[in-house]
Amino acid sequence: MFYILLVLGLVVLAYIFRQVVVIGKSCKSNAKLHGKTVIVTGSNTGIGKTTAIELAKRGARVILACRSKQRGEAALQDVKRESGSNQVVFMQLDLASFKSVRSFAENFLKTEPRLDILINNAGLHIFDRTEDGFGMTFGVNHLGHFLLTNLLLDRLKECGPSRVLNVSSTMHNVGSIDFDCLNTHKDLRKGTSILDGIRIYSDSKLCNVLFTHELAKRLKGTKVTCYSIHPGGVKTELARNTDAASQMILSNLGIFFMKTPLQGSQTTLHCALQEGIEHLSGRYFSNCTVRNVFAKARDDAASKKLWEISERFCGI
Repeated sequence: MFYILLVLGLVVLAYIFRQVVVIGKSCKSNAKLHGKTVIVTGSNTGIGKTTAIELAKRGARVILACRSKQRGEAALQDVKRESGSNQVVFMQLDLASFKSVRSFAENFLKTEPRLDILINNAGLHIFDRTEDGFGMTFGVNHLGHFLLTNLLLDRLKECGPSRVLNVSSTMHNVGSIDFDCLNTHKDLRKGTSILDGIRIYSDSKLCNVLFTHELAKRLKGTKVTCYSIHPGGVKTELARNTDAASQMILSNLGIFFMKTPLQGSQTTLHCALQEGIEHLSGRYFSNCTVRNVFAKARDDAASKKLWEISERFCGI
C-alpha cells in the first residue's frame, strides 16, 4: 500500500509541476485584430504556425513568411482551415539570404498597405553557412531578423501603435557574444561539437534580447514598441537538424517537460495583444509576465555594438 500511495503521490506532483511550471499562464487578452496585418516568420510549423492560427482567428490579415515554398503553401491551407479565415497569405522568405530578405520586404511593402505586428519567430540550431557567409544559427536567428525589422520599420511607424516581437529563449542566460570572433569568422563561435552548437544557439538567443533592448531605445518617441520572449520548452521541430540521439532524448523529455505549440505560443500572443504593456518596451517576457534579465542581457554598450556590427554585416 505504501508504494501505491508513493506512486500516486509522485503522479500528482508531476501533474501539478506540469500544469504550473511547464504549461504556465495563458494569454488573457480578448483583443480583436480586424483591419490589422501581422507577419509571422517561420510560421509553417510549431509555435509560429499556432501563433498565426490564433491571430487569424482574431481577424488579422496574417502573412506566413517561410523559407520552403512547399511547406509554406501546405501551412497556408492548414492555417486557413483551422482559423476559418481567408485573410492569410504565404510569402517566401529565406532568412539565411540577405537577397531573399530584401526581396520579401520589397514585395511586402508594394502589396500590403499595413504592418501592425512583426513577429520574428523563426529559429534554428544547425552548423552551416548562410548564403552571405555567416554562421547559419547566427545568420537566421539574429541577422536575418535584424535586417527584416529595419527594412520594415518605416511601415511599422506609419501604422502605429505597432509592435515587434523577437522570440528568444531562457538559453540566452548562458550565452555570450565574442565580437572578435564575429569580426574574424562571421560567427559566434568556432567549434563544431554538440556543446559548441548549444552554446552558439544560446549566444544567438542573447543576440535577440540585446537587439530588442537596443531597438526599444531607438524607437523612443515613436508608436512602435518591442518585446523579447521566452516561449518555454516547447516540443517543436527545432531539433530536426540535430543528431538522432539528441532527437530521441528531446522527444522523450517532451512528454513530461515540454509544452505543446499552443501552450508555447501564449507569451507571444500576450505580447502581441495585451493592452497597457507599451511602457515595458524592450523588456523580456516569460510565462506571460515581464521578467528581469542578467546585466549582460541589458548591457547598453554590448547592445549598441551588436547593432553596429549587424548594420555593417547587413549593409544598411
